[in-house]
Amino acid sequence: MDLALLVNPAARGGRTLRLLEPVVRRLRTGGADVSVIVGDGPADALERACTAVAERPDALVAFGGDGLVHLAVQAVAGSEVPLGIVPAGTGNDFAAALGLTARDPVRAILRGRTRTVDAARVGPDEWFASVVCCGFDSRVNERANALTWPPGMAKYLVAAVGELRSFRPLPFRLTVDGQVIEQEAMLVAVGNTASYGGGMRICPSAEPDDGLLDVTILGAVGKGAFVRSFAGVYRGRHAGHPAVTMLKARSVTLEAPDVVAYADGERVGPLPLTCTVSPGALRVLV
Repeated sequence: MDLALLVNPAARGGRTLRLLEPVVRRLRTGGADVSVIVGDGPADALERACTAVAERPDALVAFGGDGLVHLAVQAVAGSEVPLGIVPAGTGNDFAAALGLTARDPVRAILRGRTRTVDAARVGPDEWFASVVCCGFDSRVNERANALTWPPGMAKYLVAAVGELRSFRPLPFRLTVDGQVIEQEAMLVAVGNTASYGGGMRICPSAEPDDGLLDVTILGAVGKGAFVRSFAGVYRGRHAGHPAVTMLKARSVTLEAPDVVAYADGERVGPLPLTCTVSPGALRVLV
């Protein structure tokens, strides 16, 4: 078994590198020929991953969190090379959607069993596997990425509190399978899978292999109501809130002024952007 193992040395502040050696040892003991890919940065890592995929390994394995999975998906989506995942990041939402956080991921890789799932494009040339978000949550991401302290997930809490002070509902225009929706909203999320941000089930009914995207719109509400509704997102309880609209679609165009979108936790760019599902575009080792 020929494996290309893509590693993010910065995942969890570099602490995941301590797990790398025993994972590689187990893979090799299980009969795999493992080559480790470490890029000098995201662009270099992607170039190296694409080069590895072009050589047709038995799998490209992402050793990290959702950000590294996002990068790996750019290399393997639409190809015959499966994606393996060793969930070792701060957020592992795509791996969780496929049950990989509850099982032994190394065993799943060595077994070689694949599941065909959907992927989606956001904009003309970028793939995503889990959720595209825009609105309050993407502005929190923008603010958090500008912080140098505190470390880890704590900076997102600090950023959320800071953003909430000044945030106002945003005028969105959505085109959902040709239907135009114009409304003020706190946020809009487009999901191939249910969760983002380390377990927030923003699109609770999303399935990765139904050929559809789930759209969650949290309409304009007061800050108190917003905090209360968003507090239930880890269990999907926000789905019953009267200000929440949930739809399914194959294509969604997102428009709003001064709003940046994030996909799988990675910055994509400013709206407008179109998300389009590509059924069966991804094979994953499960």
